[in-house]
Amino acid sequence: MYSVGSETQPTIRKVKRVQFGILSPHEILRMSVTEGGIKYPDIYEGGKPKLGGLMDPRQGAVNRSARCETCHRTINECPGHFGHIKLVKPVFHIGFLMKTIKILGCVCYYCSKLLVSPNNPEIREILDKSEGHPRKRMAHVYDICKRINICENDIGEEITGHIGCGRYQPRIRRQGLGMIGEWKHVDEDSQETTIVLTADRVLENFKRISDEDCAILGMDPKYARPDWMILTCLPVPPPSVRPAVVTRDFSIRQDDITDKLVDIVKANNELELAIRSGENDEIIDQKINLLQSHIGTMMMNHSKRFPFSHHKSGQIIKSIKTRLEGREGRIRGNLMGKRVDFSARTIITPDPNLRIDQVGVPRIIAQNMTFPEIVTPVNIEKMQELVQRGEAKYLIRENADRIDLKYVKKNPVLEIGDKVERNIRDGDLVVVNRQPSLRKEDMMGHRVKVLPWPSIRLNPSCASPYNANFDGDEMNMHFPQSLETRSEVENILLTPRQIITPQANKPVMGIVQDTLVGTSKLTKRDVFLQKEQMMNLLMFLPTWDGKMPKPAILKPRPLWTGKQLFTLIIPGNVNMMRTHSTHPDDEDEGPYKWISPGDTKVVIENGELVMGILCKKTLGASAASLLHIIFMELGHEVCGRFYGNIQTVINNWLLYEGHSIGIGDMLADHQTYLNIQATIQNAKEDVIEVLQRSQNDELEPTPGNTLRQTFENQVLRIIYDAQEQASDLAKNSLTEYNNLKAMAVAGSSGSSITTSQAIACVGQQNVEGQRIPFGFRKRTLPHFIKDDNGPESRGFVENSYVSGLTPSEFYFHAMAGRELLIYETRIKSETGIIRQLVKGMESVMVHYDGTVRNSAGRLLLLRYKHNNKKSCVPDDIL
Repeated sequence: MYSVGSETQPTIRKVKRVQFGILSPHEILRMSVTEGGIKYPDIYEGGKPKLGGLMDPRQGAVNRSARCETCHRTINECPGHFGHIKLVKPVFHIGFLMKTIKILGCVCYYCSKLLVSPNNPEIREILDKSEGHPRKRMAHVYDICKRINICENDIGEEITGHIGCGRYQPRIRRQGLGMIGEWKHVDEDSQETTIVLTADRVLENFKRISDEDCAILGMDPKYARPDWMILTCLPVPPPSVRPAVVTRDFSIRQDDITDKLVDIVKANNELELAIRSGENDEIIDQKINLLQSHIGTMMMNHSKRFPFSHHKSGQIIKSIKTRLEGREGRIRGNLMGKRVDFSARTIITPDPNLRIDQVGVPRIIAQNMTFPEIVTPVNIEKMQELVQRGEAKYLIRENADRIDLKYVKKNPVLEIGDKVERNIRDGDLVVVNRQPSLRKEDMMGHRVKVLPWPSIRLNPSCASPYNANFDGDEMNMHFPQSLETRSEVENILLTPRQIITPQANKPVMGIVQDTLVGTSKLTKRDVFLQKEQMMNLLMFLPTWDGKMPKPAILKPRPLWTGKQLFTLIIPGNVNMMRTHSTHPDDEDEGPYKWISPGDTKVVIENGELVMGILCKKTLGASAASLLHIIFMELGHEVCGRFYGNIQTVINNWLLYEGHSIGIGDMLADHQTYLNIQATIQNAKEDVIEVLQRSQNDELEPTPGNTLRQTFENQVLRIIYDAQEQASDLAKNSLTEYNNLKAMAVAGSSGSSITTSQAIACVGQQNVEGQRIPFGFRKRTLPHFIKDDNGPESRGFVENSYVSGLTPSEFYFHAMAGRELLIYETRIKSETGIIRQLVKGMESVMVHYDGTVRNSAGRLLLLRYKHNNKKSCVPDDIL
C-alpha cells in the first residue's frame, strides 16, 4: 500500500467491477495478522497491549507513541488489520439465520441433496427467468421445496435425475438465536419429532451441498457457499474500528465491541476447558448457547427474539448493526450526510431590507469562519491591514508553515504567495441550505451581509423555495474554501439564477406578506402621494435616475398616484397584460374590454403601469407574471434587484399608510348575521325534509348510486349550497377598506374560505371525504340520539370562529384536522423514495459531447430532453 512520503508510486488500475461475497474461514485466516488467533481476554499486560489479546499490537497502533507491528506506521497512518478468534464449536451467524433456515428447507436434512430435481420444469423456468439475477432464485426455489416433505428417489419409468434418500423432512422454525426441526411423519418409531438443530449439525449438512445445487439456490460457490454462513472462525476488527476513549477522570473506557469480544473470548475459552475436562452434554450445551448469545448480541442487539445485552450500568450495548443502519448510522450519518467544517447553523429570521441574493450572517459566525485568500501584488496591502487589525486567524507560508496569528506578538510581514485565512466579510459567497434537501432550490448561493444580531437573516421571498417559515426553523450555511467553488456558487447556485424552477417552468419565489398587500393598496386608483412623501420614497429606490415624473394632479397642489411610484420601480420597457384576482369574466368582452370599471385589468406598457391593481397573480410565483417576464427579458440580475426594490419602497410607503388587523375586521353588521342564520336554518329544514322522505321510502336512488349514497349526496349538496350563500353574504358585507378582505384579495394571507369561516360559519367537517361517520353505537357522539342523520350530528359546524364552537362542533373540527395531519405525515414519509432516486441518479450528467451518461459511461440520452434545452428557459413563456 502506498504511504505518504514513500518514494514508490502506487500502481493505479481501473476498477472493472465490484463482487460481493461471504468471507470463508480460509479467507478470514488468510487476512488475519494475529497468528494463532486471539486467545486472551486481557487487553494490557505490564501497561502495554498484550500479544494475543484484544488490543494486539499486530492489529494496529493503539496510541500516538506506538507503531503498528504489521505495517510499522503511526496511529494516523495505519488503517488497522483484522485478527481472528478460532471458535471451539460452530455457531449461527445471526445475519444469515433466515437464509440458513430457507436453505435447510430446500435441501434434504440427511443427504443434503436438493429436494426438487434440477430437471424439474419449474426449476428450469426459474433458472431461465433469473438468468443474470441469481439473487431472486432462492425465494422461488424455496416456494417449490416447502411443499415437499420427503426426499424422494426416482420412481417409475420417468427418470428425473434426482436420487434422494427417501426420508421424511422436518419443518425448520426459528427459536431465539437458534432453530428447531419438527417432523409430522417419522421414519422410525424411536425418532424424536422435535429436536434442536445445532450449528455443528447444520454445518455438516451444508458442507455436503454440491456446487451445482448452490448455483440453483442462487449462490456462486466461488464467492458464497452455504457452509460459510455458519461461523467457525470469527474475524476481529482492528482497534481503529473500536478505539478506547479517555473519560473525564482520565480512566480508559473500552468500546462496546471490545467489551463483547472480551465476553466472546472468555466464553470460547470456558467451552474449550469444558470439552477438555469431559463435562456432560448439558453443561457443554449451556456454554455453546452462551457463546452464541455473545456473538449474536455483538452483531445485533435490538431484536425482540432474544434478551438484550447490557452494561453493568444498565445501558444497552451498541451492536455492529446499530452502527450501520438508521439516520445516525455509518451510511446515512457518515457517508450520505456528514458533519463538515466551515459551516454554521442557527435560527432564521426575516429581513425584507436584504436583497434576495443576500443573507444576513451573525457577526459571531463571521468572526469564526475564514476564507483562504492568496496574497498577490494587488491585495498585499489590504491583507497586511487585515492581519494588523486582527481580522485574520491564520497565515500559511509557501513552505506550508501554518502560523496561528492569535499567538503572534509581532505582526508578520506578508510575502507574495502566502495564504491569509481572513474572516468572512460583506460580499463573500456562501451556500445556504435547509433540510430536508429534496430539490435543487433547497441549496442556493447568497452574498454575505454581516449583521450584529445572532440569527441568520433571509429575505421573506426566499422562504418559499426553501420551504421555510420563521417560527423557529434552523438553516445551514456552508462557506466555500476555494476560488473555483466561489465561481461555481456565483454562476450556478446564486439565488437570482434559481428564480425560475425547471420543475414547473415558473417563478419559485414571489412578492409575499406585507409587501404584497402594500402593493395592492398602493396601486388603487384613489391613492395619491404628496411631493415630500414621493421624494422620501424615491430615496429608497437604488435604480432611481434622479428625475421626478410629472404629477398626475397639478392643482391645488401636485399629487402623484401610487401607479406612478410603482412605474419607477419597474425596470426596462417590459409589457404585460394580466387580470386582478377579483376580475369578473364578463368584462373580457363588451364595452369594458379595455377599460375595467373596477380597475381589475392590469396593463403594463413600455415599463409603465397604465392601469390595474396588482395582486398575487401579477407579483406572485405564477407563470407569465411580471417577475417571470422581467427574468426572461432582462435577465436574472435585474429580476433579483427588482424583488428588493419593490420591498424597500412598498414597505416604507406602508409606514405612511399603515396596515393592521383586529377583531373589528371580522365582525359583520347585524342584518348580515340575521341573513346568515336564516340561510343555515333553511338548509337544516331542507335536510330534515330529505331525511323524512328517505324514512318514508319516497326517495328514489340516482343512477349508479344506492339509496344511502343518494341521501348523502343530496344532504351534502344542500349543506354546501348553504355554506356558499353564507360565504357570499359575509364577503359582501365587508367593504374594500376591511383589512381581512384586503389581505385575501391581494393574496398575501387568507382566502375567501377562511374569511367566511371567521365571519359566517365554519361549515361541514369531513373524514375520508364523507360526513362524520357513526362510531359510537349508531351515533357520532353521546350528545346525540341514535340514528340521528341531521346536519349537527354528522359534523356540520354552523358557528363561526368569532362566535365560537360548541363542544361537539369542536370535536368534529378536531377530527377533520387530525385527518389532515396524518395525510401530511404520510406525504413527508414518501420523501424516502426521493432520497433513493437521488442516490440512483446522482452520477447522471450532461457531457461535453451533449450526451447524457452515468458514471460508468453508459449512454442514457443522445440529447438532454431530446432538444438540449433547459425547461426553465423556453422560447415562449406566454
